[in-house]
Amino acid sequence: MQNNTFPTLFVGQKIERLLCVDSTNTYLKSQLSNSAPLQEGTVILAEEQRAGRGQQNNTWHSEPGKNLTCSILLKPSFLSVQDQFSLNKAISIAINEVLESIIGSSAKIKWPNDMYVDNEKIGGMLIENIIQGSRWKYAIIGIGLNVNQQGFPPEAAHATSLIKILHSDYDLQTLLAELCSSIERWYLKLRSGKIKEIQQTYINKLYQLNTLARYRANEEIFEAELVDVDEQGLLQLYTGKEVKSFNIKEVEFLR
Repeated sequence: MQNNTFPTLFVGQKIERLLCVDSTNTYLKSQLSNSAPLQEGTVILAEEQRAGRGQQNNTWHSEPGKNLTCSILLKPSFLSVQDQFSLNKAISIAINEVLESIIGSSAKIKWPNDMYVDNEKIGGMLIENIIQGSRWKYAIIGIGLNVNQQGFPPEAAHATSLIKILHSDYDLQTLLAELCSSIERWYLKLRSGKIKEIQQTYINKLYQLNTLARYRANEEIFEAELVDVDEQGLLQLYTGKEVKSFNIKEVEFLR
């Protein structure tokens, strides 16, 4: 571990930098089980991640040394297990806030936790929770952001990056510092009970909010407007006749 000079209270004050790892989330989980307790806000940062994962076991395509791939340890024991999506919202807002400060209002949150610019994916996150009994002990926040990578494989044809948007490199250390600061700020809002602010901000930043778009559920393609995401994280789509609720694996956005 090494100390840093980030202007934060705890997020990013301890960083472990790895040249290559299968997954920073998996590495951090192993550290939790094999060593002395890690302090909240510890960051595992990898130059190369061979088996990065997204939602529903999707693979994260990242060129070594070009992007930001990291995991952050949080201890949200102040929340009930039923409130897990509140953390998802807070962290999504924090990442979006950083991207928006760099590239403007075209940065959006694609439910449940992908980061989009216009209609292209620039990053995402995967939160893995460790529960003991009825207590939420740890949350491991895996984050991947496309930064200085210009080319992507065919299966990631709709990916973009900061360099493709800005036409210049973006310093990874600066981006990490900005990310740690924003995550800490929104996490502390969550800890202080500012649930309504987090909910409204998350909704306002959603990709395709109040826009008629195509979706697929139960092998049926239909048009609907995204109107809300409830406290449990269920997507609310208005079909023109009614509002339907969908869980993460129950619906797919279509282009």
